[in-house]
Formats: sequence, structure tokens, C-alpha cells
Amino acid sequence: MTRVKRGNVARKRRKKILKLAKGFRGSQSKNFRIANQRVMQALRNAYRDRKKRKRDFRRLWITRINAAARVHGISYSQLMGNLKKADIEINRKMLAEMAVLDPDTFEKVVAKAAQAQS
Repeated sequence: MTRVKRGNVARKRRKKILKLAKGFRGSQSKNFRIANQRVMQALRNAYRDRKKRKRDFRRLWITRINAAARVHGISYSQLMGNLKKADIEINRKMLAEMAVLDPDTFEKVVAKAAQAQS
């Protein structure tokens, strides 16, 4: 059987991994075998945390809406239920932005939602 030299293919593969490992500490960015493990772990973490970021932001928005709603004497769940009854379709991100940046408008939304409850 003839000898197969994998010069270009192997070098390109290793260079690709070492490029992804740039900025890692010590041998994790220099040594291919260790860098390969670190890069695979980093990619797993990145994939997982892209999903987690969406959950984290939703929790933050709900917390902000709840705090602002309680200032106006209503709980988060009551507010969301009343908004649904009043056919006011504002997503949580926008409600949270409103609560932080424009409290007057948020107060009007809460009042409109409260009318729907009666």
C-alpha cells in the first residue's frame, strides 16, 4: 500500500481550529489537541447560551413590567390578563421599555387595561 501524505488537508483543518481558539489562555490556543477540545466546548456553550439569552431577557422584561405594574396597584398577571381582555397586543419587550423609559404612557396602558376588567 502506498503512503498517503495529508499535508494540505491536515494543516488546513488544524489552522481552522487554532484560528477559532485565538484568545484562549496558554496552550489552549497553541496546542492543537487541547485547542480542539476547548473550541468544541466553546461552540457547545455558545449554542446553549443563544437559547438561554432569550429566556433571560423574557424574565427580565416580566420583572420590570411587574415592578411598574405594582406601582399602579396591579399585579403582573392581572395586567396581562386585562390587556388580553382589552385586545391590547403589546409584547413584553415593548411593555418593559415603556415602563422604564416612558412611565406616563405605561400608566395609560394600565388604565386602559383596568377598564377592560370592569
